[in-house]
Amino acid sequence: MQANGDDEDLIAGINVTPMVDVTLVLLIIFIVTAKIIVQSGLPMDLPKAASGEEVQMIFSVELMADGKTLVDSKPVSGVASVNELARAAKTKHPDLRAVIRAENTVQHGRVIGILDLLKRAGIAKIAFATSKIEEGVPVETSRPK
Repeated sequence: MQANGDDEDLIAGINVTPMVDVTLVLLIIFIVTAKIIVQSGLPMDLPKAASGEEVQMIFSVELMADGKTLVDSKPVSGVASVNELARAAKTKHPDLRAVIRAENTVQHGRVIGILDLLKRAGIAKIAFATSKIEEGVPVETSRPK
C-alpha cells in the first residue's frame, strides 16, 4: 500500500496455486493407496467361463450322523457307490469340483475316507461346506458321544 491512499497496485485476486498443489498431492496419495488396496487381495482360483451359458459342475457328498451318505442329494448304498459316481462325474466333467457336507457328529475318519476317495477318483478341487457362526457365539468343540 502506498501512503497517499492510492489502491491501484493492490492484489485483489485469489491465488489458486497453493490450492492446485494441495489437490495434486491428494490425487497422488489417492492413486498410490488405491493400487495398494487392490493388490492386497488374496489370489483366488475362480471358475472360468467362455460364455454365460457354461455351468460349473459340483459333485456334492453329504454325510449324515445316522450313517447315510447322499451324493448330489440322492442316497447311495456305500463307499463303492460314491467311488463309481465320482469317477463317472469326473469323466464327464474334467474340471469337476466336489463339496463335502458333514454333520457335526459325523466321525472324523469317515470324512477323511470320503476325502481320500474323491482324491483317488481324480477330483483335486474339494471344499468343505460350513455354516456361518453367529457373532458372539462360541465355536462348539465337544466330541460326539
